[in-house]
Parts: sequence; C-alpha cells; structure tokens
Amino acid sequence: MPEQTFEAVVGKILDDNQGTRVLKFEHQGQFYWLKQAEKLTGAMRFLKQSPAKALQIEVETLAMLASKGAQVPQLMCSSPDYFVIADVGPTISSWLSDKTLSQDEKQQILNASATALANLHQLGLAHGRPALRDISWSEGQVHFIDFEASQNSKDIAYQQRRDLLVYIHSLYRYMGPDHEMITPAIQAYRDAGGEAIWLDAKQWLTPWQWIYPGLRLFKDIGGKDLRPMFWLLWHFRQLA
Repeated sequence: MPEQTFEAVVGKILDDNQGTRVLKFEHQGQFYWLKQAEKLTGAMRFLKQSPAKALQIEVETLAMLASKGAQVPQLMCSSPDYFVIADVGPTISSWLSDKTLSQDEKQQILNASATALANLHQLGLAHGRPALRDISWSEGQVHFIDFEASQNSKDIAYQQRRDLLVYIHSLYRYMGPDHEMITPAIQAYRDAGGEAIWLDAKQWLTPWQWIYPGLRLFKDIGGKDLRPMFWLLWHFRQLA
C-alpha cells in the first residue's frame, strides 16, 4: 500500500478527532501538532472571542513572525477550522522537570530561551505570553509557540516590556524564589540586547513597589501566580 500523503493523514485525523483541541501525530518519522478551533458552549459563546477568529489570528501571527526571521514552528497547512505545525521539541518547563539533566544542562537551556527572547525583541517583535510552557528547546534550537495572547493592539514597547515581565514571572512560578539559575537566565537576556527593555520594565514597576511589603506575607503561602509576583518585584528591587 502506498504511503499516505500528508494531506490525507491530516484529513483522517480530523475525521477521527472532531472536537479535540490539540493533537500530536507522527508522519514519516516527524511529529506534528494539529490545533482545531475551540468549541464554545453555554455562556462562553458570548464571553470569549470567536474561536475561528482566534485561530486565524494565530495562523497570521505565525506566518508574519516566520517571514521576519523569528524562531517559530513551521506552519504546514491551515484552514478556517484548524492548522498544523511541525513539532519543535519539549517546552522549557518540561526540560526543567527532567531528572536526567544536570543543573548545568538546564542552565544552558534556560539561558538559550532568554537569549532567544532578546533576539525576538531585537527584531522589533513580541510574543505576547512567553511563559516557559510556551517556549520549546530541541538540539540547541529555541522556538516560540502558542501566540493566542498576542497584544497587537498595543505599541511594541508595551508588548516587549510585558513579554519580559511574563517571562520573569514564569521563571519564579516554575523554579521557585531561591533557584540559583534564575539570575543568570535574566542576565543572559540583558546581555543579548535586552538591557533597555529590562530597564524600561524596572522603571514601569517602580510605582508598584508599594505593594511589595504586603506581598511579602504571601511569598511562601500564596497561590502559584501570587507568589511569583512578590519575587518579580524583589528581582527589580535587588538588581541595579
């Protein structure tokens, strides 16, 4: 029996997985991700953006970023209801939980993600939500995934500042406040051309430092999003 074409494989997967939002599959030894438009029910149909529109924005963002040299997955095919991208390896958050890696290896991966974010910003671009679960690493290559949170309505300075704050918040969220790999990763971002954006973020946060004493109460007992807020403010208070 002849090998199925890529289009035929995608069509069969769509037929067999209607309603499955995201699905990983293999074809000729390469992995891919199929993403379908979200199926909204109940009140969510009125409260959330049109799933088809959100999907199209993500496709357009991927194509635009790729055309400008950004490190994003290859877009294989798309329609108003779905798109397929090439797999680009495990996310940074997955690598950090890999017990087979040494701390030095994890540091190299983390620094590579920070450098890649700085490089993206040097291109005059932004991600929108570069949390560690939205950045992948494989064989020395970093790629950015999941662009649903893109802030195209804001100016680029705002977008890049927000990117950095989301990234640092994610570092503390996944790694904890005392993890010695965080400061070198942030320094890698600054050294790769991100210093001006780091300084802008520091200045932007200055008026919010008044909540720092109150957040101290939650630095160990707060939720997974509240605890990192304390350490985010702490980071910009401590570093010159």
